[in-house]
Amino acid sequence: MSLPTILLSNDDGIQAAGLRTLARRLSDLGDVVVVAPDRERSATSHAFTLDRPLRCEEVEKGWHAVDGTPADCVYLGLLKICTTKPSLVVSGCNHGFNLGSDVFYSGTVAGAVEAALRDVPAMAVSLEWSRGMRHTPEVFETAANFVHALARATLAEGLPVGTLLNVNVPQRPPPKGYQWTRLGKRVYRDQVDERKDLRGRHYYWIGGPAEGHGDVTGSDLHAVRDGLVSVTPLGLDLTHAGLLEKLPGWTVDGFDAVAHKDLHKERRT
Repeated sequence: MSLPTILLSNDDGIQAAGLRTLARRLSDLGDVVVVAPDRERSATSHAFTLDRPLRCEEVEKGWHAVDGTPADCVYLGLLKICTTKPSLVVSGCNHGFNLGSDVFYSGTVAGAVEAALRDVPAMAVSLEWSRGMRHTPEVFETAANFVHALARATLAEGLPVGTLLNVNVPQRPPPKGYQWTRLGKRVYRDQVDERKDLRGRHYYWIGGPAEGHGDVTGSDLHAVRDGLVSVTPLGLDLTHAGLLEKLPGWTVDGFDAVAHKDLHKERRT
């Protein structure tokens, strides 16, 4: 029986130590194909490159560098580069947590989301990072070992269509276990730093540092704070079910609200 195909990507670039460590550790679970950006593309979220062609170079057997975003890479990997449909997509291992609202900005998470949009089981993997840490394979070993075990479970159990797993691994001390979690609220300092260049023109640096987290019971932030690996199942349907039930009570002057059952009846007639 042939081995499953596992597609790997990231947003730290194809030379990132975390990507190579994951690829090596997962190699006994399937045929690993790597399609990753040719340079760091952090915080690109789910951006696609549509204003120019993409260039892809096979830098070594099974390793493909793309001059695009993580979403570009997974799209190319699924639809062009992989000769068989992957059984699993792993995006990471990111150099730094992706917790709470980070999932809306993260290129790492976007790579996994792109796979989930195409009904392929996926996970995004991120490791705690701090200034001064060395980019060596040893730093990523604990995360890689956990991902190996989780990937094996995912291949065996599967995931519902339109879902993915967001994994965050604390670094110091090594995690003593893992926890299934929900998204928490990560708090950042909102900041715009305005400066002038040598010609007197204004330019801006946006985004401030993290400043703690909200108190959300059972959250990913609480888990990593307690030294546990956080595994958060994410769904692609962002519909707010509770608000959808309340909105029919609104009055929008000059327009008639059409109930779902009335619309279906109208279409049938």
